[in-house]
Amino acid sequence: MKKLEIVGYKRATLGTKGSKDLRAEALAPCVLYGGKEQLHFAVPMILFRELLYSADVYEVELNIEGDIHRAILQDAQFHPVNEMILHVDFLEITADKPIKIDVPVKIIGNSPGVIKGGKMVQKLRKVSLRGLVANIPDFVTADISGLDLGQTVKVNKLKVEGCEILNPASNPVATIDIPRALRGKLTA
Repeated sequence: MKKLEIVGYKRATLGTKGSKDLRAEALAPCVLYGGKEQLHFAVPMILFRELLYSADVYEVELNIEGDIHRAILQDAQFHPVNEMILHVDFLEITADKPIKIDVPVKIIGNSPGVIKGGKMVQKLRKVSLRGLVANIPDFVTADISGLDLGQTVKVNKLKVEGCEILNPASNPVATIDIPRALRGKLTA
């Protein structure tokens, strides 16, 4: 996993009014779960740009007033109209405890079906994995080099070393759709 450092400050006040005051100062209220106790802190919203608006998976090093915590992004809540960050949840991680995380799927290879005029459609953008932090990859690859028109790669064809795939094995990852112009030619 890629690494990212975020610097935060402990929150003095909790609750709705305290959170509104933080957002007015362009700070996002945050919580760190999974450790010995919950830790409430605030982070400047600009620091979340790379973490939230990217398909990549990051291991976050939280620096909260000098205390260092390793974590992953668990959840982020946004305002429904202006899309301002309302709240961010982090899950503290340790080297010996397995975590569950969504990892992006990367399509590789040239499909004979696409060369014939088919359209590759990616049905699954992320796959859920469970494993130790050291075994979590940046992405999972799906090879479409053997797919012809109308064929599909399913989750059971994906391979990840040291991790368990939590998605149902029969879910499609990518398929080669037959365009309408070719349907008549193939049946005749």
